[in-house]
Amino acid sequence: MARPFSALSFHELGNKLKALVSEQQYCEALKLFKLKIHPLGINGFLPILPSIVKACSFQPDSLLGAQIHSVCLKSASDCDTVVTNSLISMYTKLCNMDSARKVFDEMPQRDTISYCSIVNSYCQGGFLSEALKLLKEMYFHGLVPKPELVAAVLSLCTRMGSGQTARMLHALVLVDERMQGSIVLSTALVDMYLKFHELKTAFHVFNRMEEKNEVSWTAMISSCVADHNYGMGIDLFIAMQRENVRPNHATLLSILPACVEIGSGLRRLKEIHGFSFRQGFNSDNHLTTALMTVYCRCGNAILSRLLFERSKVRDVVMWSSMIGGYAETGDSAEAMNLFSRMRKEGIKPNSVTLLAAVSACTHLASLNHAYGIHCHILKNGFNYDLSLSNALINMYSKCGGLVSAHKVFDELGVKDLVSWSSMINAYGLHGRGSDALELFQVMTERGMEIDAMAFLAILSACNYSGLIEEAQNLFMQAVECNKVPLTVEHYACYVNLLGRSGKIEDAFEAIKDMPMKSSPKIWSSLLSACKIHGKLNVAGTMLANQLMESEPDNPANYALLSNIHTESGDAHGAEQVRRIMQKRGLNKCYGFSRIEL
Repeated sequence: MARPFSALSFHELGNKLKALVSEQQYCEALKLFKLKIHPLGINGFLPILPSIVKACSFQPDSLLGAQIHSVCLKSASDCDTVVTNSLISMYTKLCNMDSARKVFDEMPQRDTISYCSIVNSYCQGGFLSEALKLLKEMYFHGLVPKPELVAAVLSLCTRMGSGQTARMLHALVLVDERMQGSIVLSTALVDMYLKFHELKTAFHVFNRMEEKNEVSWTAMISSCVADHNYGMGIDLFIAMQRENVRPNHATLLSILPACVEIGSGLRRLKEIHGFSFRQGFNSDNHLTTALMTVYCRCGNAILSRLLFERSKVRDVVMWSSMIGGYAETGDSAEAMNLFSRMRKEGIKPNSVTLLAAVSACTHLASLNHAYGIHCHILKNGFNYDLSLSNALINMYSKCGGLVSAHKVFDELGVKDLVSWSSMINAYGLHGRGSDALELFQVMTERGMEIDAMAFLAILSACNYSGLIEEAQNLFMQAVECNKVPLTVEHYACYVNLLGRSGKIEDAFEAIKDMPMKSSPKIWSSLLSACKIHGKLNVAGTMLANQLMESEPDNPANYALLSNIHTESGDAHGAEQVRRIMQKRGLNKCYGFSRIEL
């Protein structure tokens, strides 16, 4: 017959407590200690103290850990290295660095685990200098750090941008054979060199690894994709499988963005999707959402919607992804339909969902939808979200609601550069260049640093309103002060402004002074200006031919050249251009107007 629980021996109670801790039932373990073990006295606590301390590490109340620490002191268990190592680990998890260091400093004897615990705690807290001092002290006492510890310090060096220290640690690993052959350490070295954009060195370390696991391969793949080496990322993904290393969930997520950028992206995406299905990842909501997003970015919203409809659990992230996908592919009406369905099914939109819906409204240019989304944002307390407010200003300006855009702008408690730029751009779109200039002046008087986006907004506003002299003054100031990084877009806007006002010579001078190569858009703009102001000549024909060579699939260039030939009386040349268009299957794009009733 089994004995009652109260009659169990201290040894059996201790074993039961250890079992509860190993099963991660920390609350039950502490309850057992409080009710059954602690009343028996402090004698014999030593074997179970590390388990009790570990259980305290996972409690939200740090006071309980301090109480157990006092039990250790009363029972003289603080002289035991295993117990003190547990205390250091506990204080680290409770984010109490001072207490962890005090326990470490008062230890009569320290071992490798002691140093690893305190150095790891400094690494987690971001204290690089302290971690390095202790690592050096550890070596001085003849203790060899574990490869995992050096990997943690390396990761901290990477986060802190301390490349020189990281390379010194790599040198230490090379000269100390006891630390070589660790996959974790080698992966940390690869990651470090990749983060410092030393791809060649990273590949050197990677290729010399005796054994590579899925983490090593994933680090290489994700870094190649992040550095826009998409083809190399795909090649590594294929090589990984040839080496019989199975890609995991993180590997698949890291390779997916590459499919958007390469020529055969949709085919590759389908292959990766098929692989994930065969490997049993089809029930992973996170991966399914990522696949949906990439399918939309590859221009296939149908497959994305199929994944969405077949998903058993559709959370707010998945809904946001599908709505955003439709908005991105231009099917704004379907995006709004899906947003309505989401609300009917009781899923509460978050700020990401609302940003996607605002984007869809912007493309629809529908004030009715705009008012509806804005009301939802106000009712659900998202009006304090600055990104959403900025998007609302942009939405109203493109839907014809300048007054509403100005009201949103005025009600902003905090305005960033995007807020000011959006409002300046709104004035520009509505032909109110003087108001845009006034707002730009207020912006500079308040000490806001003008960035490329804000400067493009004011240039565009001047262009729309025909404020030539003001735009020229602003542009010359920007060139002389060199505070705003001027891009091709800025020059394109400026050349367009000069060309439309008939200042063709000034436009040519601006192009000659460009510090970067001119774009087809700039030449197209200048040619159009020459055509409008009757200044076409042989140079105009030559520029049009250059445009056709640089953008052979753009029908607008052919139409422009055809018009040049027609206006110069060369009907044969115009006919030849039209035949080339027909041969290449190019059609002139027509503009459409939309009226909302």
